[in-house]
Amino acid sequence: MSAQLTPILSEFWDAERSWTLETYEQHDGYRALRTALAGDAADLVSAAKESGLRGRGGAGFPTGMKWGFLPPPDGGPRYLVVNADESEPGTCKDTPLMMAAPQFLIEGMIITSFAIDCHHAFIYVRGEIVHVYRRLMRAVEEAYAAGYLGKDILGSGFDLDITVHAGAGAYICGEETALLDSLEGRRGQPRLKPPFPAVAGLYARPTVVNNVESIASVPSIVLHGADWFAGMGTEKSQGYGLFSLSGHVERPGQYEAPLGITLRELLEMAGGMRGGKKLKFWTPGGSSTPIFTDAHLDVPLDFESVAAEGSMLGTRALQIFDETVSVVRAVSRWTDFYAHESCGKCTPCREGTFWLKQILERLEAGQGRPGDIEKLDDICDNILGRSFCALGDGATSPITSAIQYFREEFEEAMHTPWQETFPAGRNTLFAKESQPA
Repeated sequence: MSAQLTPILSEFWDAERSWTLETYEQHDGYRALRTALAGDAADLVSAAKESGLRGRGGAGFPTGMKWGFLPPPDGGPRYLVVNADESEPGTCKDTPLMMAAPQFLIEGMIITSFAIDCHHAFIYVRGEIVHVYRRLMRAVEEAYAAGYLGKDILGSGFDLDITVHAGAGAYICGEETALLDSLEGRRGQPRLKPPFPAVAGLYARPTVVNNVESIASVPSIVLHGADWFAGMGTEKSQGYGLFSLSGHVERPGQYEAPLGITLRELLEMAGGMRGGKKLKFWTPGGSSTPIFTDAHLDVPLDFESVAAEGSMLGTRALQIFDETVSVVRAVSRWTDFYAHESCGKCTPCREGTFWLKQILERLEAGQGRPGDIEKLDDICDNILGRSFCALGDGATSPITSAIQYFREEFEEAMHTPWQETFPAGRNTLFAKESQPA
């Protein structure tokens, strides 16, 4: 096996009361903060750039570069906002990280805030995960009590407050500008850009918006050095990350490994396909990324390699589907989600996802009409690149890729309900019969 697991963020998830400050300090917690506060803020930005850390929330934008986009200080406030609104089907890495070891995030936020001269930071967490919200609140309380937050942190003269804010469960608020609108008390909808958040973000002030895992990775970079982090992964996709395996695998869960590991290697670690069945298709980065098939088992899971094969690494949400699953049914369920979660601000997404849903429901039922497959492609083409934000683009990805790889299955669905074609899949993933009332 060419790659091995690298338990760093997940190193002590199995420890007793792993979420407490006491446990975190037993595993080098807040050593990085002391190092950071004793140095220069500009050096931290440089270290982030040199490490090669890229955003772990989907787009993979260089984290240090994003910090460097902030304009020079003008005497007014600037903000750090952590996007913890993990909402996409299949994406499930930030929630267990915040549950098992929230102090990674808190320490990372303090270091990042010091680096960008921020004195008030926010965590925007998905409202439905109340257990995570409570755990974050307790982690922040512990950090205040220990002197890691508040006034004159560790005698450095640096002040920082952290606010944990619970959203209302809108997927669109995972888009950074919609998140900022929601945080300000308005309806969550994407803003027109420019200006970008680095110039006019929260309360029209310079703002850095980063994913949970991106910020949680900062302490280890400060503690071990940029070269240590850059020594893992691939030449252009450096470092490690959490790979979330779900679906038809023997041991689903979080696998922390260097970028560039393959699904074949991860499946071997996960005990293979459940029940020994054959892999049919999978998502490399959540439901909004073009799907892959068993022909892509050896594609290195890094930003460049996945993109070269026509998909996106995204959040490394690897949803695995075996041969019993109807791809038409799966894509239809995903489209239900995107149609429901569209904020309605722009016409291509609002109207396009609605019509995609109607056509896919017909195909599920085996009642397709002549030209339906071509119409799906046409609607996707009219949404792609024409929506206000990436939700519209993401809604088209599973459809166009599914037609590309499984067109014959869509043609079969024109006259045969999915339950007849895949009787063994009636009580598996995406089967309504298996959902609780």
